[in-house]
Amino acid sequence: MAERQKITKYRKPINLNIGMIIFAIIFVYIIICIFMFFTQKHIVPYEVKAGSLSSNNIYRGVALRDETIIEADQAGYISYLAREGVRTGVGNPVYAVDQLGELSEYLSNQEPGENTLTSADLAELKTEILGFVNDFEESNFSTVYDFKYNVQGTVLKLANQNILQGINEINGSDANQIYFGSSPISGIVVYSVDGYEDLTLDQMTLEIFDEKEYGKTQLISNNLVGPGDPVYKLSTNEVWSIVIPTDKEKADELTEAEYVKVKFLKNQYLSWGKVTPFTNEAGDTFVELELTNSMITFCMDRFIDIELITEEETGLKIPNSSIVEKEFFIVPREYITKGGQNGVQGVLRESFTEAGEPTTEFVETAIYHETESEYYLDDMMLRIGDYLIKPDSTEKYTVSKRGSLIGVYNVNKGYADFKQINILYQNDEYAIVRSNTQYGLSVYDYIVLDASTVNENELIYE
Repeated sequence: MAERQKITKYRKPINLNIGMIIFAIIFVYIIICIFMFFTQKHIVPYEVKAGSLSSNNIYRGVALRDETIIEADQAGYISYLAREGVRTGVGNPVYAVDQLGELSEYLSNQEPGENTLTSADLAELKTEILGFVNDFEESNFSTVYDFKYNVQGTVLKLANQNILQGINEINGSDANQIYFGSSPISGIVVYSVDGYEDLTLDQMTLEIFDEKEYGKTQLISNNLVGPGDPVYKLSTNEVWSIVIPTDKEKADELTEAEYVKVKFLKNQYLSWGKVTPFTNEAGDTFVELELTNSMITFCMDRFIDIELITEEETGLKIPNSSIVEKEFFIVPREYITKGGQNGVQGVLRESFTEAGEPTTEFVETAIYHETESEYYLDDMMLRIGDYLIKPDSTEKYTVSKRGSLIGVYNVNKGYADFKQINILYQNDEYAIVRSNTQYGLSVYDYIVLDASTVNENELIYE
């Protein structure tokens, strides 16, 4: 029998080339970079700039005016003669009542002709349209109908010339068919009622500001009215007010100011309001702003958007995330001296030689804040219980007193250097700090955006 031969499988040797080696090196480098990116701290600098802050002082208030509702004396179809939002005098005709409806029929049979709107008419329509666009909310769709009636009323009241011509022709045949309603007092004419005409400050509740429950009735030409029905109202006093809901703290702040500047967001007009606070039985706080002008501009608006222009603080604007609190040793001013090779500031600390003999050593310490009698010193070079020697004296001071300062980490020198700040004003995102203080910040300084990402004196690589 022939001897069996053992067959060994041939293994092909690994063929390494320069391309594979380079690819492997690049791959390992990428993995290391990704690992370092996700494990190391990312310190982001922020450039300090001058700026200002104002608190959110925008409110939607309720307008209170001296308003008198005028009711119809006769039944019939009403046609308005006076322009809405315009002052009328005592005895001036405001509307006409057509008992048989012939005036409406007469106007519908007339050819349209060409009506030219004056610049004042166009401004009135534009203001109404822009006000609706800015205030419209889908959740309160009923305001679309109010806007529709407002525009219809405005357009109808621009056609007074045709109405008067029709009245003259109808009265020419029968003078008893048309009844004129004249103004009993002087005031601004408004063709709507809402039930808030007699509202006063001491009746204020939060429910009054719920516009979903608010209802306004537009008084439109050609409607059938009866005796005692409201036909228009007159705003009779240029002194009026806007009431806003607020908290007790804000109310106290405004009351202390006594007068506050008010900006109307509808047209950017400015006025001054006299402040009167009120708290109802439910504990809700309101502020009334009494105004002496602009009533005629807003006589048709019950809800008005305003901004309170209070004093703005100006200084260096920094993000709140940069602010940190740090503790320091507090040392009397007379224990600070100059020493070392460069004549820097520091203290004389008591120490002992190897033989146990007392001596002094100069310790350089950075000063971060000062008062009339004390310095705030860095706590990295001193320890609690150290004895400081008063220059040119044998008096000693034991290091123990500590205090904290609010500040940020300045990175102008490439490391995190604490700088004290004096906050003038602060909101949820930013703070305004005093500029050009002795130990503080200056405009265009770079600080750490997020103070929690760095330690004091840490080198900044980014």
